[in-house]
Amino acid sequence: MTTEIWKDVGALCDVPRQGARIVETSFGRIAVFKTANDDIYAIEDKCPHLGGPLSQGIVHGAHVTCPLHNMVIELKSGRAVAPDEGCVLTLPVRIDERRILLDFSKFGEKAA
Repeated sequence: MTTEIWKDVGALCDVPRQGARIVETSFGRIAVFKTANDDIYAIEDKCPHLGGPLSQGIVHGAHVTCPLHNMVIELKSGRAVAPDEGCVLTLPVRIDERRILLDFSKFGEKAA
């Protein structure tokens, strides 16, 4: 059983609506997105196609479009929308007193 590793990565107001904020980690960059409905998602900031910075993509609904080649990624699952294939790592998100917390336990598993 994996232990959750929750880390505070910033204030909810730090992420613009339909935009992203970057969190630098020892395992790479994480993009924290806020949708038009104020839902928060966290995924690897690396498109599975050619490694483009998803944080610089266009957020629409609960998706982001890669700025390099228009691959669309579901923010909740991290999966590419058909006909494209691929996926990125997603991190669980929790909001506590208007602070964004991410569970980094997947990185602990990946690093082991």
